[in-house]
Amino acid sequence: MRYMATYDMMEALRNANQWMGATALSFASYPMFSMTPNPAFQWMSAWGEVTERTFERMVTKPDWGINTFTCEDGKDHLVSVEKVVERPFGDLIHFAVPGRKPMKRRVMLVAPMSGHYATLLRSTVKSLLVDCEVYVTDWHNARDIPVSEGKFDVEDYTLYLVDFMREMGPDTHVIAVCQPAPLTLAATAYLAEQDPDAQPRSLTLIGGPIDPDASPTEVTDFGRRVTMGQLEQTMIQRVGFKYKGVGRMVYPGLLQLASFISMNSETHMTAFRDQIGRVARGEASENDRHNRFYDEYLAVMDMPAEFYLSTVERIFKGLEVAKNEFTVAGHKIDMGKITSVAVKTVEGGKDDISAPGQCVAALDLCTGLPDSKKASHLEPDAGHYGIFAGRSWRNNIRPLVLEFIDAHSAPVKAKPAAKPKTKPTVAKAANKNAAA
Repeated sequence: MRYMATYDMMEALRNANQWMGATALSFASYPMFSMTPNPAFQWMSAWGEVTERTFERMVTKPDWGINTFTCEDGKDHLVSVEKVVERPFGDLIHFAVPGRKPMKRRVMLVAPMSGHYATLLRSTVKSLLVDCEVYVTDWHNARDIPVSEGKFDVEDYTLYLVDFMREMGPDTHVIAVCQPAPLTLAATAYLAEQDPDAQPRSLTLIGGPIDPDASPTEVTDFGRRVTMGQLEQTMIQRVGFKYKGVGRMVYPGLLQLASFISMNSETHMTAFRDQIGRVARGEASENDRHNRFYDEYLAVMDMPAEFYLSTVERIFKGLEVAKNEFTVAGHKIDMGKITSVAVKTVEGGKDDISAPGQCVAALDLCTGLPDSKKASHLEPDAGHYGIFAGRSWRNNIRPLVLEFIDAHSAPVKAKPAAKPKTKPTVAKAANKNAAA
């Protein structure tokens, strides 16, 4: 599998399918056929339209699509995406809203590097933008990164997060979604030892595999069944001649997509069959529910081979974070060194990727953290996607996360008050519920 010819063959097959869809659409839409209406041409046109769009989206990075934002003044303000830190394998970006007063809550959203772009968190960003200054880690497609930029594994990923947190400063609240949860926890512990003043105020871990063995799933079982040699031989390829990263070893996005779809192949087949029918009947639209979901779901990115392999070997097989044995650049990280950063975990009761128990294990690792700075939440009816982007996130989880952030924000310095004319009242005690 580790040949550029294999990578190029996959790209050629994708391109051929896109071309066949475009050809069918063009042929069936020829004006002359309208003289003798025939359902066969409608179905051919519909199949071509859905097929062309499907295979085109696989190599296109989605746009954030967050162009305006309505502020408290009732006016729409433009939203600009600004790069705060630029790195070869990923940037830290800021969703700036000119004309709006800076928000007190500063949130750094750590996006997963697990096959999809950071835009998978679009709805999460929109929901937080209302009340927060939002920063996101925007990881790059490995196929576009020249080999000269070197490797990128779990240790490099962790050090990227360390640098991003330093750039953000101490008045920051970090939210890690899914895959980066264990590495974000490690980055926080690293700062606790090396640069305590740069630690964030709080850390929220959502559906992450801190301890994959706590509640095994099909994903963790797969990591146990296969050997590292099998993974390297079957999953890793070299980027083909078409891209800047030619020759770089990657876990191709198209191969990842095949794995994603195979997990629920019947559901996806039904969805595409129904969409073809809707297009043929004229019931579909550019931004209907099917297109909104699959435009994002099908847009996949190549992952650096060393990052993928080291994640499987060290996080899932070796359980280095779960056992508190993770090292970065030869330095053993101790999660117990986290003593001032409040930590909250969020899990979904129906999460079939990071099952309940995997993420909450982070609290047991933080032995130096008082219970008053620990919190956890289990959303009973939420699946993996729902805990950060669905209805459960909007209605139940998001308010709890914001309460947790507020409970552990820096105290606001009050202006000296005038001498009271009456007996002063006793200040209300802070909420000790940890917003759990």
